[in-house]
Amino acid sequence: MKEFWVYTGLRLLLFVGSLGLVSGVWLLVADSLPILWAIVLAFVISGIGSYYLLNGPRDAFARRVETRAERMAAKIEEMRAKEDAGDA
Repeated sequence: MKEFWVYTGLRLLLFVGSLGLVSGVWLLVADSLPILWAIVLAFVISGIGSYYLLNGPRDAFARRVETRAERMAAKIEEMRAKEDAGDA
């Protein structure tokens, strides 16, 4: 579960940083800031950035999910085997 929170926190931090960067640059170039466009641009930039920058935490989270899924599948298979042995 820790991996999920680490990845989510880093992703949120990257979005907030992108929003600050986009807002700052936009205000330097123009007099007003259309907040909707700033959010959309920050979302796109943080999405692309997270693909490259957050590869390690994303892989750790994926490994954790895969391990948990394998444990659950083994447990289900064990329960089926017990059930089949009880029917015989």
